[in-house]
Amino acid sequence: MKAQPPEAAWAEVDWSAPWLQSMRAVAEPLWQRIAAGESVPDTVNAGLAALQAQGRLAELAQWRFVPQEQLPAGMAYEAFIHREHAVPTRCNLHDFFNAMVWLHYPRLKRQLNALQAQQIAQDGVGARRGPLRDAATLLDENGALLLAPPALQEALRRRDWQQLGIGLRPLWQRARLLPLGHALLEKLVQPRKSITAHVLCLPEHIAPHEVDAALATQCSAAWLAQKPFSPLPVLGVPGWWTGNEQLCFYDDPCVFRSARPHNSIQHTDGAAA
Repeated sequence: MKAQPPEAAWAEVDWSAPWLQSMRAVAEPLWQRIAAGESVPDTVNAGLAALQAQGRLAELAQWRFVPQEQLPAGMAYEAFIHREHAVPTRCNLHDFFNAMVWLHYPRLKRQLNALQAQQIAQDGVGARRGPLRDAATLLDENGALLLAPPALQEALRRRDWQQLGIGLRPLWQRARLLPLGHALLEKLVQPRKSITAHVLCLPEHIAPHEVDAALATQCSAAWLAQKPFSPLPVLGVPGWWTGNEQLCFYDDPCVFRSARPHNSIQHTDGAAA
């Protein structure tokens, strides 16, 4: 299948950016093939097959990525994925990054899809998603995972930005922030200070090969429905943006907002896309 020429933003992806390092080894070669004219679903399927030939991604056996046109009119996207084990995929960056998250966190993606599909089967699509589907969508589109020492996690929950970015800065050498949301990754192609992720926290000791299973286990329906996220303007992460080396970087109340008494998530640029 021959793709249309990639969108202009395709050439703007900077694979040296810190937020792409956890996916770069797999994603960059596929991105190059798409830039050369291959379609996103065909290229991702080839990448999936290559990884499975290496004994990886057994969780996606019999799964595939298909052109968006295969999604029947009137059928819910998540219900189709759950029924067909096929992910409708357009030839754009948004869906490319979605596919890359599938290749890196297949258990999490399958869990989120199963929760969405079960809710749709029970309640229909409806005008409102409801708490569970809303939370699953936030994580799927705009989520990130922080594996960090308890002191960093607590500072994030308190939204103590000076402590998080300056006072505890040395602790970030032990931390990992892993983007999970494909809309988040798409927005970071053009970085701006206000980009905010919905962050989940897990203990720092979880090994890289255990992350996907730990996430999928944690993301139960009851847990997700509580919206257990903390907002984090991601360019405030030490090492992610040179400007955050200055104390005044975190003194921007339009971006680094204080906690509200009702503990709702307030953010400037973190809505699902």
